Parts: sequence; C-alpha cells; structure tokens
Amino acid sequence: MNVFADYSKFYDLLYYDKDYQKEASYILDLITKNKPNTKTILELGCGTGIHASIIAKSKISVTGIDQSAEMIKSAYKRASKLPAVTQNKLDFQIGDIRYFNLDKTFDTCLALFHIISYLTSNKDVSATLQNVKKHLKRDGLFIFDCWYGPAVLNIKPAIKEKVVENKQIKVVRVASPETHPNECVVDVNYHLIAINKENNECAEIQEQHKMRYFFKPELEQLLLISGFKLIHTEEWLTKKTPGADTWGVTFIARAT
Repeated sequence: MNVFADYSKFYDLLYYDKDYQKEASYILDLITKNKPNTKTILELGCGTGIHASIIAKSKISVTGIDQSAEMIKSAYKRASKLPAVTQNKLDFQIGDIRYFNLDKTFDTCLALFHIISYLTSNKDVSATLQNVKKHLKRDGLFIFDCWYGPAVLNIKPAIKEKVVENKQIKVVRVASPETHPNECVVDVNYHLIAINKENNECAEIQEQHKMRYFFKPELEQLLLISGFKLIHTEEWLTKKTPGADTWGVTFIARAT
C-alpha cells in the first residue's frame, strides 16, 4: 500500500494550493455538531501533518498515523516549529491503517484526502473499519471522505497535468487514469518530473495509485458490519447533498 515512497519528497509542493485551513475548519465544525466533547483525535493517513497541526491549535490532541516514514519525519519537523503548547497536543507514528495498534481509544477518528479510496478490496476496507472501531470510544465519531461512484461514472477520470515550483525546484506531474468498472477502481498513473532550477538536473518518478470509488449503500453496509451507523453524508466542504457531479463525499459514522 505504500505508494508514497518517492512521491512524499514533493508532496507539500504539489498540494501547496490546497486550503488546509478551510478544510480543518470544516472538520472542526462537523465535530462540534456531532461530537462536541471531542478532546482526542486519531488521524489515518496524516501525511505531513498539516491538518493535525491546525486542529491541535484548537486544544484537541491529535495522533497521526501514516505508512510513510518520510511523511512522519516531515510531520514532526513541522510540529517542531509550533509553540510548545501545540506541540504537546501532537503525536505521529508510522503504521498501516489496517493493522496498527496503539492500545488506547479516541473520541473521533479522521481519514481525509481520500485515504479510504486507497483501500481497493473489501478485505482491506473491513480490516480498516474494524481497526478504527477498536480505537474509538463508545459513540466515537468516524469522519472520512472518498471518491464517489456516481460522479466517477458520470464525469469520468481524465488526463490531468499540474506544474508547480518554488525557488529550488520545478515539478511537472501528469496523471493518466485507467478505469476498471468491475472492480470500482481507477488506476491513476503518475509521471512526475522534478527539475533542479540551480543546475537543471532532473529526477523522474512513475507511480501508480489505485483508487476505489464507493457508493453510499455499500459503505453503509460495510460500516454496519464493522459496528458503525452511518449518520450523515454531504459533499466535501460545500455541505451540499451528494449527486452525480460530486466527486468527493464526506461520510460521518458513529460507533455503536
């Protein structure tokens, strides 16, 4: 599952335009409405810890899990620049979201930025949901987003190019999708070229990210089997009712 081994080097640069502050505020609003007494959060696939660092400023403790050692290293580096009172609210650990064991429970669990869509088999989805349930307190909240089946089938994935740069490096990334409808999976083939602007040296990376798209009835059933009740769905950030043009949908479930 560790598809970010090389990709992690350029992760923050590639998503520099992502509004993490807006997303963190959105998540905190959902938590306030559905689990207002939340004091501890478990974040699956925390990446370089940007969401966690913002949320921790609200005096909620966040433990982040990520399979990439490089991502966790970056998360700790980011946290080290924060005030001590915020640093003390953060913890990051290397782990597989299907199998990690922290021997403690949390009020709320998050899996953001389509982390659940990286689970392409029912076995992996079930293992992850059961692991989340084990790490949640009674009536704990699970908030996640994923690729939404109706939109994937309606809009259809297309080739996309993204160019980003800073003072030292320029990155060109081309994403070429290949859809497998019988498996509800899209192979996103990334071809990434990084150019050192000081000496024009180039590095080339090719990675395949397998992304599963989900439908509400199947997720509702998978959640139920693992001890959750689906309590709400909405379009990511906009809070609109999901439809055939809604690529990213937020699912909110409660442990039963």
